[in-house]
Amino acid sequence: MGKRIYVAGTLDTKSAELAYARDAIQAMGEQAVIVDLSTQPHGHAADISAAEVAAHHPGGAQAVFTGDRGTAITAMTEAFARFLPSRDDVGGVLGLGGSGGTALVAPAFRALPVGTPKLLVSTVASGNVAGYVGPTDIAMMYSVTDIAGLNRISRLVIANAAHAVAGMVKGAATIAPSAGDKLSIGLTMFGVTTPCVNQMVANLSDDFECFVFHATGTGGQSLEKLVDSGLIHAAIDATTTELCDLLMGGIFPCTEDRLGAFARTGTPYVGSCGALDMVNFGPPETVPQRYAGRLFYRHNPQVTLMRTTLEENARMGAWLGERLNRCNGPVRFLIPEGGVSLLDMPGQAFHDPAADAALFDALERTLKPGPRRKLLRLPYAINDPAFADALVAQMHEALAEA
Repeated sequence: MGKRIYVAGTLDTKSAELAYARDAIQAMGEQAVIVDLSTQPHGHAADISAAEVAAHHPGGAQAVFTGDRGTAITAMTEAFARFLPSRDDVGGVLGLGGSGGTALVAPAFRALPVGTPKLLVSTVASGNVAGYVGPTDIAMMYSVTDIAGLNRISRLVIANAAHAVAGMVKGAATIAPSAGDKLSIGLTMFGVTTPCVNQMVANLSDDFECFVFHATGTGGQSLEKLVDSGLIHAAIDATTTELCDLLMGGIFPCTEDRLGAFARTGTPYVGSCGALDMVNFGPPETVPQRYAGRLFYRHNPQVTLMRTTLEENARMGAWLGERLNRCNGPVRFLIPEGGVSLLDMPGQAFHDPAADAALFDALERTLKPGPRRKLLRLPYAINDPAFADALVAQMHEALAEA
């Protein structure tokens, strides 16, 4: 069987709309199936039943069909997020939903590889959709009217969505890798690590396709989503600063899954401590009261930076070392003993050798070196040209090992 477009939603409330979308896709010459995500009984037929989806929950279907709406929807969300990536015939996906249906469908869409066509018609698509889209390529279309029956407006919107996803699936068949494509390398950067990353890109660009990700929370997630999708072949994660905001409550946090893609895939990884000297907050009045009396630096009117302490750096070193121990692919982690950012230099606002030493020592205590996992301490600051050269050299070594 060829690739199919999965049309997902709750048949107990949106049977007519889902059937209309499926039929519109099939009229375009593409195969389509309805996936039912209902948690209540109903009399409508689905191509893939709610029971089949629910069986993918770790606790089985009984964990989904609890009779309690809240727990049932939460469990169905998890089941669908496990079900959809397990299918080998997904050519594209189309979801229809209100706020609840959107929250139910979106995690499964995010679990699919970047590049798989994903379109979600939603009543909330005209607002802030970051929580639904995340680091992926989900397209969202505002439903204009509520998705509560077919009428002259909803038919137009749903038909446009169906035709759009069918067109994406048709077009995907025409996109083939080029024989001239280079291996791709992802790099993480912040303003205070820009000289390092710019030099690496200049050194690598003749032989590799370089993708730079701004380390603002979503940037690191996007890098790792592309690693999971097989679209990034190696990474120089020089700027792991999102960890500061995760552990200390800043505005640009990574998730607890940071470095998870490298553990799952074995993708060659070269990392460093870029900007682990700072936690990001908004304007000064937004800094939590518990941090009163700390050392701050006004980066711009919208961003206030807080220097990390000795204790916080020790926590981050242990956290990174533990995550790196889970990676079985080629791993190199380089420590810049001369400073981790432009602000962490002699005479600069965040220069604190004792705090840096706590970070470096915790990393060294926690990380378990081996034939494919190495920790290197170098007597350079992160933005010294020699440090950028060392990161590039270690990437070449990791790629050769892979």
